[in-house]
Amino acid sequence: MADVAALDPTLPDDPRVLQALVQQLRSRLAEGEQHIARLTHQLHVHLRARFGRKSERLTEGQLQLFLAELAVTGQTEVDDQAPVPPPDAPRRRGRPHGRRPLAAHLPRERVVHTVPEADRTCPGCQQAMPQIGEELSEQLEYRPACFVVLEHVRAKYACRRCGEAVVTAEKPPQPIEKGLPGPGLLAQVVTAKYADHAPLWRQVGQYRRHGVDLAPATLGDWITASAELLGPLVAHMKRVVLASDCIQTDDTKVPVLDVARESVRTGYCWAYLGDAAHPCTTFDFSPSRQQEWPRAYLAGFAGRLQADAYKGYDQLFTDGRVIEVGCLAHARRYFFDAQETDLARALTAMAFIRVCYDVERDATAAGVTPAERQALRQARAKPILDQFGEWLAVQARTVLPKSPIAEAITYARNQWTALNRYCEDGRLDIDNNAAERALRGVVLGRKNYLFVGSDEGGRRAAIHYSVVATCKRHDVDPFAYLRDVLARLPTHPASRIDELLPHHWKAARAAADSS
Repeated sequence: MADVAALDPTLPDDPRVLQALVQQLRSRLAEGEQHIARLTHQLHVHLRARFGRKSERLTEGQLQLFLAELAVTGQTEVDDQAPVPPPDAPRRRGRPHGRRPLAAHLPRERVVHTVPEADRTCPGCQQAMPQIGEELSEQLEYRPACFVVLEHVRAKYACRRCGEAVVTAEKPPQPIEKGLPGPGLLAQVVTAKYADHAPLWRQVGQYRRHGVDLAPATLGDWITASAELLGPLVAHMKRVVLASDCIQTDDTKVPVLDVARESVRTGYCWAYLGDAAHPCTTFDFSPSRQQEWPRAYLAGFAGRLQADAYKGYDQLFTDGRVIEVGCLAHARRYFFDAQETDLARALTAMAFIRVCYDVERDATAAGVTPAERQALRQARAKPILDQFGEWLAVQARTVLPKSPIAEAITYARNQWTALNRYCEDGRLDIDNNAAERALRGVVLGRKNYLFVGSDEGGRRAAIHYSVVATCKRHDVDPFAYLRDVLARLPTHPASRIDELLPHHWKAARAAADSS
């Protein structure tokens, strides 16, 4: 001890004090190592989000051991109770190889290629050879779209005898009164920006190649006018969504140009998906992510809300009118990110979740009804979830408190009731991935147009995204839909606005085509 004191006079001589000091240093060292591990994990997550692949899919080999272990824990005993035999249902096959046949509805033009007359003489008998048939092959050609100038001619009538009466034919109402674009051009500008993610300045260059010179500000005015026309229709879509038994929702950031500050700030775009009985997808824009915005949009809604664990939704669940439904994909994402620091526990958790998703895939492949899906979940998925919950409780007592795997376990346990709720109703989804997919258009768009010009611009974008996303949901061509609806909206009765919803519009068109 004397030698140590000689080396460092600040060290105490008492062994008990030295032991306490060593323990304190060990504790600080462990905290430092844990902090370094947490920062390394965060760096890995950010690097993967920015430069790595977005898919969270794992190879079969990574989960095979853990899936085999789960299969021995009693799941095979409850499989016999399933109302259908989904495990034997055929898996979805991969994409077929080879060239796909061209669509039958595309117009065909015959281009006949004949053999020169000099080559139609038989080299053996020198007689002319008649045509005995033909070989047909198809080639897909493209012809650019063209602009057409419509000359609206309004006939005028007058009394030749007294010259007092003059009558002029009325011009049909237009999407933009006294405006330049017809419904087709207006539909093209909206579709190009909000379905194909082409900024207005890029569209200007495309139109210029066709010999039409338009200013970006002009196209911006047209976007404003179309939003005013489509506003009542989207408001009705919102009423349809709020009548759902279950709504899925998610949000994403949208840069907003702040002219006063000469900078860009962050706004948010929210997606709200109605259920199968109310098949509309609507968007809302807000200048911030405060809880007042989803609360205001969902005012009057009573049912189930499926979302991530964003705290802004919590006030909606306080009075029991809105019931929280969790997202198992969000829970899985935490474990996926924790692989770098605790591979064994992360893969075990993802194996539990994988079995639940296998139940969903088998049910979909078997084409079960919602009631049968609920029974299948209770028979196969619920026992696995119960086992998963017990495993989480055990692991929560053994992991480091602030480690990534601890954060994943804490998230799952805090959301446990909501995560299990999808088993109570076969109409509910296991996750809210549909809402995330609906926001892809917004994400792709913001990469191209960089920002919206103002909060009002964000609200106009939400209107157009609502129309485009609902069209996509029902496999409706947004251009064909907008070209027809924008022409009809100026005179369409407000009491019959329901007829213009994309799924009703599609059904009416199909009925007209079949008659």
